[in-house]
Amino acid sequence: MTQLDYAKQGIITEAMKQAAAFEGMKPEELLQLMAKGWAVIPKNIKRNFNVRAIGKGLLTKVNANIGTSTDHSDIDEERKKLETAVYYGADSVMDLSTGGNLAAIRTMILQHSNVMVGAVPIYRVAAELAANNRSILHMSNNQLFEAIEKQCQDGIDYMTVHCGVTQKSMELASRQRRVMGIVSRGGSLLSAWMKHHNRENPLYEDYEKLCAIAHKYDVTLSLGDGLRPGATADATDAAQIEELIILGDLVQRARDAGVQVIVEGPGHVPMDQIAANIVLQKRICDNAPFYVLGPLTTDIAPGYDHIVGAIGGAIAAYAGADFLCYVTPAEHLCLPTIDDVRLGVIGTRIAAHSADVAKGIPKALQQDFEMSQFRKSLNWEGMISRAIDPDMAKQRRSNSEDYNEKVCTMCGKLCAINIHNECELLHNDGDVESS
Repeated sequence: MTQLDYAKQGIITEAMKQAAAFEGMKPEELLQLMAKGWAVIPKNIKRNFNVRAIGKGLLTKVNANIGTSTDHSDIDEERKKLETAVYYGADSVMDLSTGGNLAAIRTMILQHSNVMVGAVPIYRVAAELAANNRSILHMSNNQLFEAIEKQCQDGIDYMTVHCGVTQKSMELASRQRRVMGIVSRGGSLLSAWMKHHNRENPLYEDYEKLCAIAHKYDVTLSLGDGLRPGATADATDAAQIEELIILGDLVQRARDAGVQVIVEGPGHVPMDQIAANIVLQKRICDNAPFYVLGPLTTDIAPGYDHIVGAIGGAIAAYAGADFLCYVTPAEHLCLPTIDDVRLGVIGTRIAAHSADVAKGIPKALQQDFEMSQFRKSLNWEGMISRAIDPDMAKQRRSNSEDYNEKVCTMCGKLCAINIHNECELLHNDGDVESS
């Protein structure tokens, strides 16, 4: 039985209770969303951790990608990245490792993560083939599905599967002469295999087999955007939309099989197209939770793409995206460092929270209200406790020259809040005396 199976039968699980409590809602409300497929709880039956629900009307969740590459593999560093991501508030991590001891890295992440963990099975296949001086062209269908089952057995909670990269959608991408072509690693691996063998995508062709494996372990399928735009000039083109239409059909087939499912989205998208992309996904995929990378609103900010991603993420989440994948300053340049992970998580959490405030999510509104109350009373400890990055707030506060317990060095004696509070106090005292 999956969480979706239970929801369809009207059975509230412990996971639903825990996720609902975090949202500040009744479990019955969450159950109704899950029964429709509008919300999911990615949780492998083999794992216990602080579960979170993703979906319509819920707090926007944030994912952090970590993992090694063929050029740099350090398991201790990846553990520190995991700890950093979780410490700064990521609701999820994805292991995208392609180098080093993949099994050991995966085991470490699953053992030490108290948030949901995702992965991309085809990365494992490609990495194992490369380790034996073979390319993805040597992949067999069995090898791919064995990797999927192995990752489910390991305990992965959700996995990206690029089922919408079909012969038809791939042909559209080629015909349109995209500026960046196919930028999804999984999408490029599959398209290369498909062209070489002149065969259909096995993840699409054998989708029922994929669903059966996912159902066995209650692994949520994250239907990948293998044809997402890698440049703003390529956004919202026919190939991207064709893939989305295919995924809309696969969403329903997964739900019919009792499998939880979310849909991944772009990518590089100009600001004026983001809301339209969200509306399209929600209509075509029947309100399936939408998981977006960024999106990046411009292509010219290498080194600052965490800011670009936060801009796009805020717009996307306000328009209805449910799950934001962080972008770090290392995007397009190199493997992220530990500090890149921190900056990526913080930037994306700011985007998610800003959207939740604008959408009127009660928990988000309460957090902002409490911060404002602490600011009004110049309660610095309270302000720091409510800050999205308490460490940074505390450090900047304590490092100020001429440190003063009451005010900050920006205004000093001319602190507007202090002046207003003293004026109110005098006025109130005067009212008491006159009465």
